[in-house]
Amino acid sequence: MKLFNTLSATIEEFLPQQKDKIKMYVCGITPYDDTHLGHGRCYIVFDILRRYLEYKGYQVDYVQNFTDIDDKIIAKAKELSKHPKDVAENYIVSYFD
Repeated sequence: MKLFNTLSATIEEFLPQQKDKIKMYVCGITPYDDTHLGHGRCYIVFDILRRYLEYKGYQVDYVQNFTDIDDKIIAKAKELSKHPKDVAENYIVSYFD
């Protein structure tokens, strides 16, 4: 399987570091506004990749984060007169709905 390496900007053959186990860390969304197509793309692309790797027999440890503090979240919190944590949590819940 070949994947695009964003660091080198090249397509490379995927070679797992361990024989039967793959660790995936995906930088997820910054929840400062309503969920949109780009959020869905992030979720779907990496979910399909995880499922494919499991289908091929790998044990996959998959982690996806949320950037829960960011300039955009702080600005939205000021706009709504809310705490940034509350803004992020609200849009994280919305992301899963």
